[in-house]
Amino acid sequence: MGAGAWQPLTGPSHQLALEILLDGPLSRAELARRVDLSAGSLTRLTKPMLESGLLVEVSAGPSDPRVGRPSQPLDIVPTSHYFVGVKVTGDVALGVLTTLRAEVIATEERPLPDHKPEAVADLIVDLARSLAGGQFNISGIGISLGGHINRAGDVLRGDFLAWTDVPFRQLVADRTEAQVVVANDVTAVTEAIHWFGTGRGVSRFCLITIGAGIGYGLVMNDKLVDTTDTGLGLVGHFELDPEGPLCHAGHRGCASAILTTDAITGQVSTALGRRVEYDECLALAEQGDPEASRVVGKAGHALGRLIAAASDFTMPEAVMLGGEGVRLAEVAQADLQTALRTHRHPDASPPPLLLQDPSFTQWARGAAVIAIQTFVLGS
Repeated sequence: MGAGAWQPLTGPSHQLALEILLDGPLSRAELARRVDLSAGSLTRLTKPMLESGLLVEVSAGPSDPRVGRPSQPLDIVPTSHYFVGVKVTGDVALGVLTTLRAEVIATEERPLPDHKPEAVADLIVDLARSLAGGQFNISGIGISLGGHINRAGDVLRGDFLAWTDVPFRQLVADRTEAQVVVANDVTAVTEAIHWFGTGRGVSRFCLITIGAGIGYGLVMNDKLVDTTDTGLGLVGHFELDPEGPLCHAGHRGCASAILTTDAITGQVSTALGRRVEYDECLALAEQGDPEASRVVGKAGHALGRLIAAASDFTMPEAVMLGGEGVRLAEVAQADLQTALRTHRHPDASPPPLLLQDPSFTQWARGAAVIAIQTFVLGS
């Protein structure tokens, strides 16, 4: 299943490859400008990458006056390497097979046999083999899950698996030849948006995810903010309503108590005297059901207040909204916008709100992206 590694390049060669990966195809003139190289140096550095098949010349464009011949833009060959991304929840492992540009080729979902780390590691390797199908050499496997994970890939605390201090990256690496990386799920999705999504070219943005938990990712100066506290779910306990319900940790009116899918379905179910799933809660609110409208409206207001706080503290160029519960932002848009205006300076510019794909596949794709990053950057 393993493949020959793309040894991380250094200096200008590395920057050239990264520019083409993220923004290609690019003309030689544009590449030379971005990396500050002469035409001769550019030719010398790209030649081995063309010979290895990592780069390819695409259709010739207009004449390039700097080199005196028709330009031949350069691009990455996305199918030169393949990656598997796996998102692990408390119930399932969802895997995707992607190209070097994180384009999803195949998906597959498996139920977890149990929560034993060894059993989950076996399942992930088997899932990766199944996705590869004997046709693709896998250069890297990325795994994401909710919880606190250190840089070595040890799961210090797995929120939905009841794990503590599990050397999970090593467990998976012992079972495969492919490079393995493990990261917090929100970190992985943030990086996917940053490298290959709506955050590409946005040097300063934040991501708020709504689902089983409340997640927060931040990119500043075109770089992910990643600290030892990443994965602790800090934003989930930010107070949004001092008179709101209690969360499991005893915090009153925090984001986890108001905005998670369980918080919303629990309140609506109690009010209606029957079990109501998340999509039905939103549908009832859209239809004008008074109880569902009340709960969903308060959640929308709380989300607006959370966006206002994030905007005030980080002043982002855009706020990304994601997660499986993100449709709340559409259904409760009026309440969200009211809160956003109320809790910010009246002259503050409203941040663009960019809703992300709510499908669970995006979480697995994020896991693939952290493998792509590690493969390309060497860290």
